[in-house]
Amino acid sequence: MKKVFILMAFAALFTSCKGSAQETKKETFEVTKTDAEWKAQLTQEQYYVLRQAGTERPGSSPLNYIKEAGTFHCAGCDTPLFKTAHKFDSGTGWPSFDRGIEGNIAYSTDRNLGYTRTEEHCATCGGHLGHVFNDGPKATTGKRHCINGDALVFVPSSK
Repeated sequence: MKKVFILMAFAALFTSCKGSAQETKKETFEVTKTDAEWKAQLTQEQYYVLRQAGTERPGSSPLNYIKEAGTFHCAGCDTPLFKTAHKFDSGTGWPSFDRGIEGNIAYSTDRNLGYTRTEEHCATCGGHLGHVFNDGPKATTGKRHCINGDALVFVPSSK
């Protein structure tokens, strides 16, 4: 009976706890839409990443190969988030940057995989972008912003 009680207590603990990202994530944003409005605006892949905190397959984004001068904007609200000048090939399969555009990215804590990561969101619409890690280029910031390509739209400088 004691073992059953302990198992039930652990099950309740793990099923009732909210992830830290949900607790610390900013709740109000300049751009807000209903779930139906987001679904109508975004592709299925963009919706999965931006609104459901999904992750695209590594190596699947054509944005991995962009080296042209420009800015990467949020696919949900068009906020400029990253510049090509700060992009680097991390070898991970996701677009990576050593920094974002200050003030346009919000951060929260993500413990969904059993360890702590820093999650990144668009500060304007709250869309999930990816995560930031401390294993980026030492010559610049030391940060690796590992971003889902489906969360971004590239805008060349020539436009």
